[in-house]
Amino acid sequence: MKRLSVRVYHATRAKRSHKTAEQPHELNSHPSGQLADCHIMNNHTKITFIKEDPWRIFRIMAEFVDSFEILSQVGPGVTIFGSARLSPRDAHYQAAMELAMGLAKNNLAIITGGGPGIMEAANKGAARVKGKSVGLNIELPHEQKGNRYANVPIHFHYFFSRKVCFVKYSIAFVFMPGGFGTLDEFFEVLTLVQTQRIPEFPLILFGRQYWKGLLRWMRSRMEEQNRFISPGDMDLVTLTDDPQEAINIILDYERRVGPPEIVPRAFA
Repeated sequence: MKRLSVRVYHATRAKRSHKTAEQPHELNSHPSGQLADCHIMNNHTKITFIKEDPWRIFRIMAEFVDSFEILSQVGPGVTIFGSARLSPRDAHYQAAMELAMGLAKNNLAIITGGGPGIMEAANKGAARVKGKSVGLNIELPHEQKGNRYANVPIHFHYFFSRKVCFVKYSIAFVFMPGGFGTLDEFFEVLTLVQTQRIPEFPLILFGRQYWKGLLRWMRSRMEEQNRFISPGDMDLVTLTDDPQEAINIILDYERRVGPPEIVPRAFA
């Protein structure tokens, strides 16, 4: 099914591109023709939807099938998020390496976004102890380049399919200091836990100095002043500066609870 979907998708795109090249359309620049051109553009939009979107499903499906097939074989994992911009000299880079090494020694796969910075550090730590080092890389115009330490590299075109894979195959999440991408993943995973769409996995914010301002704001504005979140929601998150503490929390969860016995509702 997977190979057929991919072949059909590429064959159809090639055929469609050839037809488009044979029949170019130029918009009428004369004012009297603008109304007609708008009608043509609207029709073109409908035609594009009919021709493009159903076949795009095959590309999306192929991306899910490929990634699910690979990740289902790596065993339980821990996803480590963080900035792509930190250098190997940064203390958080070193901490991410230490954390990944400790987890990989206990047969937990390390999953990252596959890029530089914190992602590279975590993949390097796992690879150094011959553990499973998974990199879910994505095509970006800036800064994202696959690191060489991921021994299970998977490449994505779509952000949403990549996000599913981070969550579906992890039993814990560590958020090192990072930018918009790290915050995006943090709040998405936190929301899934809060709404019980996935189990109450360990959610660890690493770096007290970096995260304490955000946590203070969440507690004062979201919980106390506005009651946008419930009492106890902030307890879903653990804040630490110690790689060993993070390792202990995750290993304790694995011993007590382990991977879900049934598929979480987010993926059912």
